[in-house]
Amino acid sequence: MSNETKSGLQALLTPEESVVVLIDHQPFQFANLNSHEPTMIVNNVVGLARAAKVFEVPTILTTVLEERGGYLIKGLQDVFPEQKPIDRTFINTWEDERVVDAVRATGRKKLIIAGLWTEICVAMPAIQAAGEGFEVFVVTDASGGASKEAHEMAVHRMVQAGVVPITWQAVAGEWQRDWAREKTFPGMTEVLLQYGGATGVAFSWETQLLASGRAGNTA
Repeated sequence: MSNETKSGLQALLTPEESVVVLIDHQPFQFANLNSHEPTMIVNNVVGLARAAKVFEVPTILTTVLEERGGYLIKGLQDVFPEQKPIDRTFINTWEDERVVDAVRATGRKKLIIAGLWTEICVAMPAIQAAGEGFEVFVVTDASGGASKEAHEMAVHRMVQAGVVPITWQAVAGEWQRDWAREKTFPGMTEVLLQYGGATGVAFSWETQLLASGRAGNTA
């Protein structure tokens, strides 16, 4: 990533420039996920996927050796029921030409990656893609490693390679950018209410207070 793309308005994500790749959210990987509470990763990656669908951001699903490692988790597959994940033998997703071709076919250069495990199946493609001219963003709270240290060291290594760490709600917030964007506002709100945790609770409360205020003004 060049210095010109590290700061300024152009450094932020837009739906029109983004493409998402979700890597190996499968039972085997979750079985040795120790950097995060697994239910949080499930929640966050599904929230990210649903946000991508709201903003019509192309999203590519991929698994590794699904017959042994397990199929993609149901909550994620349910977001894109028509899409069959690209099943790989390569550990490094970016060495599978089908995935790379799918990304390049979108014509988009801001590549958003989340996956399991961070230190292997996320770091490898993120570092390689960054070296091939993509602006790579890794969603750290929709990814996880075999240990907290493994996850953190992978993030440090990717940052040194020019990859940008980001969280899923930050991605969605940059896509929305302006609450006056009415086309995506209802969908974005629904995603936050379902998957935003305390943010969703606070947003629901704010909506309640605003509604109460309106009701009081009309009484």
